[in-house]
Amino acid sequence: MAKKEVVNRLKVMAPGGKATPAPPLGPALGGAGINPGQFVKQFNDATAKLNGKVVGCVITVYNDRTFSFEIKSSPAAVLICEAAKIEKGSGVPNKEKVGKITKKQVEAIAKEKYSDMNAGSLEAACRIIEGTARNMGVVVEG
Repeated sequence: MAKKEVVNRLKVMAPGGKATPAPPLGPALGGAGINPGQFVKQFNDATAKLNGKVVGCVITVYNDRTFSFEIKSSPAAVLICEAAKIEKGSGVPNKEKVGKITKKQVEAIAKEKYSDMNAGSLEAACRIIEGTARNMGVVVEG
């Protein structure tokens, strides 16, 4: 059997357990030579426990039109919005603050994202999350 050759690698964001082959996911997958319906079914089965939480996914496409995918953690901004109980970040974060989170919440987010981050330690990961929060207009307390 010939070795599978990687043809393409895509990064997509989709709601866990609730992805559909509608745009923007379907056209991106179709353009890469993946059957969107087949991917969506496998993705939803793998992320059913996440119940609509947006997650990242790296899809590897092979030359025989098969694919494999790896589920990543949710983006930091989504986790910060969830922790601060806000819809979205501020349009002008240096002037308009939209929410607050504690150091303990920052640490919890950093632990959840740590495997997907390029931080050398948990403290460095916490600083990255704090910076993202500041850029969203969310105040880190404590």
